[in-house]
Amino acid sequence: MSTTPGPAATHTPIPTPVNDPTRQVPVLWLALLATPVAAANNAAVLILGDMSRSLSITRATASWLVTVFALSLAVATPLIATLVRRRGTRTALWTSAAFVAVGTVVVAISPWLPLTLVGRAGQAAGGAGMMAIAMNLAGNARRMGVISAGSGILGAVGPLLGERLTNVVSWRAALSILLVSLLAVPAVSGYTTKSPPADDRFDARGAVLLALLSSGLVLLPSNPLPALAVAAVTAALLTLHIRRRPNGYVPRAALRSGPFRSSVLIAVVLSVLYFTLLFGIPQLITDRAGWPTSSVAVGQMIAMIVGSVLTLAFAGVSARLGQTKVRALLITGGAIAAVAAVFAHSAVVLFVAIGLAVFTATSANATQSMAAASAVPDRQRPTGIGLFQLAYLMGGALGPALATTLVLH
Repeated sequence: MSTTPGPAATHTPIPTPVNDPTRQVPVLWLALLATPVAAANNAAVLILGDMSRSLSITRATASWLVTVFALSLAVATPLIATLVRRRGTRTALWTSAAFVAVGTVVVAISPWLPLTLVGRAGQAAGGAGMMAIAMNLAGNARRMGVISAGSGILGAVGPLLGERLTNVVSWRAALSILLVSLLAVPAVSGYTTKSPPADDRFDARGAVLLALLSSGLVLLPSNPLPALAVAAVTAALLTLHIRRRPNGYVPRAALRSGPFRSSVLIAVVLSVLYFTLLFGIPQLITDRAGWPTSSVAVGQMIAMIVGSVLTLAFAGVSARLGQTKVRALLITGGAIAAVAAVFAHSAVVLFVAIGLAVFTATSANATQSMAAASAVPDRQRPTGIGLFQLAYLMGGALGPALATTLVLH
C-alpha cells in the first residue's frame, strides 16, 4: 500500500470495506441514502428569521439549530463507522434510520428550543449514519464523486427548498427533508449482510474525548477562550489515551500517516470555507450589491449546482491527474473563493466564489476520502473514513458559527 502523496497514491487499490456485501450497491441508491443530509443541513440558511420568530428567540440563537445539527453530524460519523465495523452495515443502517425518524418527529412537534435541538441532534446522528454507510460502500473515487456531487446539488437546492417549504407549510417541514433518505434504506439493506460482533472492546473513553475536542473547536468562534481551554486539555488527554490504546477509537496508525493527515487537513479547510460562504454570501450580496433575498437564493443555487456538476467531472479524471495536481487545484480554487468573498462587491463574482467553494469542498470530499482510506490498514478502513468525514463535517459546524461572527452579527 502506497503511503506517499502523488500519482502512486491515487492509483493505490481501495481496500475492500469491512462488511462489504457480495453484490455492489447501485450508486444511485447510495446517493439517495446520503445526499438528503446536505439539503437538511442547508435548508435553514434562509429561514433563520422564521425560526427565531416562531420560537421567540434571536436570530443568533436560532443559528444553534444549524450548529447543533452540523456538530452532531460530525461527532456521530465516526461512531457510526465504528458500529459498522463492530456490528455490520445492516445494523448500523437501521439504527440510523430510527434516529432520523424519531428525531424528525421531535422537531415536528416540539414547542421549545431545547427539545427542538435534541430532535435536530437525533436527525443528525441518523444522517451521519446514512453518509458513513454510503461512503463506506462507494468503493472508488468515481462513485464517491457521484455521492459528493449529489450532496452538493441537494445542498445547493436546500436553502431555496427550505424557504419554499417554510412559506407553504412551515419551517418545521423544511427541517424534515431528511426523511427522504429513508426511501433508500430497504433497498440498501437488501445488499448488506449481517456480521458477527467484533471481539475487541469499544473504546468509550476515546469516543468521549474526541467528541469533547470537536465540540471545543466548534465553539471557538463564539466563545474563544473557554473553547480553546477545553480543546487544549482534551487534545492532551486524547494524545495520552492514544498512546495507551493505539488501536482504539482514534487509531495511531492513521495519525502517523502523512497522506491521511494531509487529506484531512485539506478537507477540513475547504469545508470550513464552503460552509462559511454558504451562510455568509447571501448577506454579503444583499449588503454590497443590494439584491433581494429571493434573487440571491436563486443565484446561489445555480452557482452551487454548477460547482457540484464540476465535482462529478473532476472526480472522474482525478485518478489520471495524480494527488499532487488534484490538491494544487483544490487549494488554488479555495484561495480564489476566499479572496473574492473578502474583497468583491459584484454579485456575479460573489456567486462565482460560492460556486468555487462548493466545487473545492465536495471534490476534496470525493478525492481525499479515498486517499485517507488507502492510508490506513484494511481493517480500520471504516474508522478511517469515519474520522475523515468527521473532519470534513466539522466545517458544517464551524462555518455557520464563523459566518454569524463575521457577517451575520
